[in-house]
Amino acid sequence: ALKTNSTLTTLALTDNNIGDVGALALAEALKSNSTLATLNLQDNSIGGNGALALAEALKTNSTLTNLDLWYNSIEGNGALALAEALKTNSTLTNLSLGSSLIEDKGALALAEALKTNSTLTTLALTGNNIGDALFEALKTNSTLTTLDLWGNLIGSNGALTLSEAVKTNSTLTTLYLQNNSIGVNGALTLSVGLKTNSVLTTLDLWGNSIGDDGALALSEALKINSTLTTLDVPHNSIGDDGALALSEALKTNSTLTTLNLWRNSIGDRGALALS
Repeated sequence: ALKTNSTLTTLALTDNNIGDVGALALAEALKSNSTLATLNLQDNSIGGNGALALAEALKTNSTLTNLDLWYNSIEGNGALALAEALKTNSTLTNLSLGSSLIEDKGALALAEALKTNSTLTTLALTGNNIGDALFEALKTNSTLTTLDLWGNLIGSNGALTLSEAVKTNSTLTTLYLQNNSIGVNGALTLSVGLKTNSVLTTLDLWGNSIGDDGALALSEALKINSTLTTLDVPHNSIGDDGALALSEALKTNSTLTTLNLWRNSIGDRGALALS
């Protein structure tokens, strides 16, 4: 139907079982279709061959702007094919590959594509164990505005690499780093990047064990940073001392509008300081 239909703009097939065979059929249709803008294929048992077919379609398709392949098993080879397509595709703005088993191989290929791609604005790679493979590309990429890296084993060393990228990146406004084990040292290095960054507006550090020392480092950055509007630090073992440090920063910071501290270890003293 997509080969001849001229009105459909969104097709959502989430949580079906189309597999590679279905993905191949849709890919063929995308080569001639000129209206579909959003294709959601979350959780469809699509593997590397299906991803390869979709990637080939992206090289010629000129209308698709959103492609969601969350919870499929495209693995490194599938991500490699999609990365190659991104080097020439000039319409896709949102790509989601969350929990797709791409790991380092796929992430490195996507990083190379980001160095030349000029249209992708949102990239979601949740739960792929990619570490810090993407961060060097952020130093030169000038179009990506949202990056979701929830659950990717970034660690404190990865946070250091990311901090260096954040210092020079001029477009990234939203960064999700939930559950990445960056710890206190990671919070310290990210805080250094935040002191010079002038574009990031949302930073989510949920579940990273940054503790009071990490909160203190972030509070020092907030005294200087003038663009961050949302800071999420739930589940981080922040106690009264961390809350006190953040409250001091709030006395001078004039841009932060949302501070999320739920499920930490803040008691009466911390609450009193924040009030």
